[in-house]
Amino acid sequence: MRARLDVGQDIFDRLMAEVRACAVCAPSLPLGPRPVLRGLPSARLLIISQAPGTKVHETGLSFNDRSGDRLRQWLGIGRDTFYDERRIAILPMGLCYPGRDAAGGDLPPRPECAPLWHRRVLAAWPGIELTLLVGSYAIDYYLRARPQKSMTETVRAWRDFLPAFLPLPHPSWRTTAWETQNPWFAAEVLPELQRRVHALL
Repeated sequence: MRARLDVGQDIFDRLMAEVRACAVCAPSLPLGPRPVLRGLPSARLLIISQAPGTKVHETGLSFNDRSGDRLRQWLGIGRDTFYDERRIAILPMGLCYPGRDAAGGDLPPRPECAPLWHRRVLAAWPGIELTLLVGSYAIDYYLRARPQKSMTETVRAWRDFLPAFLPLPHPSWRTTAWETQNPWFAAEVLPELQRRVHALL
């Protein structure tokens, strides 16, 4: 069970300001540090994702891209609800855009980030009832002891991690083929995901 911190608004605001001012990884970030996260202590749904892309880095708004459109479709909610910090918190594994690799794909989230900030931030969100682990980085970090060997096997075993966690693939365009190859995701996981999200919100 994660620690919960009973904080006043001033303490919470100072914590968020401290996180957003973090520059620990600055020498390794091609676009410089810009930590992106959101959520108020009243939030009941938490989304732990991968790391911001370039558009999110530019706008400072989590999932403000095509992957966000797809995630909102999976959740069955619109932008207004998705960005209501009173109800939904969003915390990436890496808070800043990590850059691209030689093949043009995004680099992994910076490894310093989650150990440095996650425990403190999660403690300041005492109302969280369900955490969506979006993508393999979040799944691997929070479900280290899972018996499944792959992201697909873990998502397929989603019932094993409720009521605290629900693992999901990353909603990038690359997942289109994955969804076609795994029709059980739309048939089994998405209806239950939407039911639980709507019940919380």
